[in-house]
Amino acid sequence: MAIAGIVMLVVTISLVIGYYPQDLAKSSESNVQRKYGTVDTTMGSPILGSDSAKVTIVEFGDYQCPQCDNWFRTVRPDIEKEYVGTGKANLYFVDLAFFGPDSKKAAQATYCAEDQGKYWEFHSMLYSNQKGINDGWANTDNLKSFATHLNLDRNLFDSCLDSGKYQNRVEKNVLEAKRNGASGTPTFIIVGSDGKQQMIEGAQPFSAFKQVLDSMT
Repeated sequence: MAIAGIVMLVVTISLVIGYYPQDLAKSSESNVQRKYGTVDTTMGSPILGSDSAKVTIVEFGDYQCPQCDNWFRTVRPDIEKEYVGTGKANLYFVDLAFFGPDSKKAAQATYCAEDQGKYWEFHSMLYSNQKGINDGWANTDNLKSFATHLNLDRNLFDSCLDSGKYQNRVEKNVLEAKRNGASGTPTFIIVGSDGKQQMIEGAQPFSAFKQVLDSMT
């Protein structure tokens, strides 16, 4: 598959969705446990939003999941605008990579990008360039080309990805997702400041999230 045709998509889509402001995305600290309700996000993404937000949204997803991509494009921008950007809620992504080897490799690649401070940019790149399930768009060569497009240090990124540095991290996330009852993607658990939580299954419309979030903020 020609990578040039893939990476060009992100140029157009980013005008609508945008990449994430640095003040919203903070690097994860793997030595500090981050638990919200029953969900341990320690091995997941860095936080998106304020760590003092009253509500935490945890998304369990797969980068090859079509409905995850649909939610990313149609619902998450509104959640970012109304809740994350205003400090009312924050967001974590925990891998439930089960569509195939490319799903797991793509998840590992996001943490290699996180090593260079660009987790959320790589996360966006993946969804913005999603194609068919297991058709090669998320193979190792394309993941490395995405890294080039984001101006990552290729020597560091390639070494990280080729070594399987984050293979165990992704597997732990999959187990955490299943432990919390996530059997498909996307699945969301929304946790309030009082520890009460609610699950939303599937790429539900913004109105479904708004109802839950407004009851907790």
